[in-house]
Amino acid sequence: MNKIKILITGANGQLGQSLQKIPQSKNFDLVATDIHELDITQANSIESFFYKNSIDYCINTAAYTAVDLAEKEKEKATQLNKIAVKNLALNCERFKVHFFHISTDFVFDGQKATPYTETDAVNPLGIYGATKLAGELAALEKCSATTILRTSWLYSPYGKNFVKTMLRLASERDNLGVVSDQVGTPTYAHDLAAIIFKLIELEHTPAGIFHFSNQGVASWYDFAHAIFELTNTKVELSPIFTRNFPTLAQRPAFSVLDKSKITKAFHGQNIRHWREALKDYLEVL
Repeated sequence: MNKIKILITGANGQLGQSLQKIPQSKNFDLVATDIHELDITQANSIESFFYKNSIDYCINTAAYTAVDLAEKEKEKATQLNKIAVKNLALNCERFKVHFFHISTDFVFDGQKATPYTETDAVNPLGIYGATKLAGELAALEKCSATTILRTSWLYSPYGKNFVKTMLRLASERDNLGVVSDQVGTPTYAHDLAAIIFKLIELEHTPAGIFHFSNQGVASWYDFAHAIFELTNTKVELSPIFTRNFPTLAQRPAFSVLDKSKITKAFHGQNIRHWREALKDYLEVL
């Protein structure tokens, strides 16, 4: 049996590294690339790569994710979050490759009080969310076999993330203030990587938009509290309001994602709660 060849772009990022590290089917052959191996902002580079390599699936984990800096660097964010996605989608369509693209809860404005479904109206509040939404639209327009996975509050053993930042700050300070009026759901990159491989293993990999995060609801304050509780870290933690912690980019106040569509694709298989996933992660860390 021929192996399924899977191209991973943005392979040095949190999800890119997680995809390479978790056990996956022996029938998968992973081709991990980052900018030095494949510059996805250059359409010709992608065309040449696809021509030379027989790819079955492309998982695009590359993104400009500096939410605040994006307000100053719109062009850079657009290049990676929209133009590069369009380039990949065009070539996936041409070479008959199924395209997985990772998107974000930041495509929503956070005005809802119930979890966002895939069909809810999008209304990004800043440049980061706007360029990620533009990437979604380009992917769906240019490649018929596109699966978009929107996720939220991603963390992993690799690179920078909220968990590592909280543990570092707790080692440097006696007290911390963390925003309590932004609500969403943390996502362990290991779990997102696993769900992508499971989608590929289905008899017919579904196209369209799907939401995935761990289960449950948390504020950033709740998330930090759990981190310190599970690691027995002693620090005085105080809830603060967004208005007392001004940032260049506005964040959605509520961005919990409804996972019923992806759960249905796996016949009701449970997604684990964010606290359970966090506990596993901290043991790994």
